[in-house]
Amino acid sequence: MEVTEVPPERPAPRRRRGRTALLVTGAAVLGLVAGTCVGYLIQADREPTALPSLSQPALRQAAGPAPTPLSAAQDRKVKTDGDLRKLLLEKPAGAKEVPGLSTKPSWEDLADYAAAFNEPGNAFDTNAAQEFRRAAAVHWLVGATYAVDIRLVQFRQEESVGALQSVDNDQYWAGKEEDTDSWPLPGTDGGMAYVHHRADGGVYSAEAHAWRGDIAVQIWVYDSKPVSKAKIMDLAERQLERL
Repeated sequence: MEVTEVPPERPAPRRRRGRTALLVTGAAVLGLVAGTCVGYLIQADREPTALPSLSQPALRQAAGPAPTPLSAAQDRKVKTDGDLRKLLLEKPAGAKEVPGLSTKPSWEDLADYAAAFNEPGNAFDTNAAQEFRRAAAVHWLVGATYAVDIRLVQFRQEESVGALQSVDNDQYWAGKEEDTDSWPLPGTDGGMAYVHHRADGGVYSAEAHAWRGDIAVQIWVYDSKPVSKAKIMDLAERQLERL
């Protein structure tokens, strides 16, 4: 069953595979079985073929020193398997706490992460299916109305590409907003930034979504006045540089 992440504020139901996809899959399996049966019948009518000799020439080993292992600074996996909180952007000077949230980077388990959605149960099930591993978050407030919310969400990715699925779904919902402009994020594979020009309850917003390996990067900016492209692009580019 194909699943996608449910975005904050607009949780989407788990998406089922269409009947056509199931029929195509079934046809592929039947074709494989039929081809195997025909192969057996053809082979049964043939004369036995002599087996090759078990003696094989020795393979020459490559000469020279082994390649130098990557340093911790060069090996991205070393970074992302460590403390994700250290990879989050640091709050700017003078930033304050968002009411109820600390400006210090913090961990979020699946229950904490799902609790931020309108339908926590739906979000919990969907992200569990996408092999959610852990998340690190940071929040800050500048002045009275300019707020920033950043998350690095990591997935196990043993059976699915959870980070990419999460970003694809976030981008789908971001792009559906009316009066929205979007731009690709430099240096990413499909990363996008969005500015929403229509206020929701008097609050304007912008967001950015990208992925690096097994990590989905989620950035939201809120303000009582329109958020500029420069602000969301700057936050996204600086956060991605830390990964």
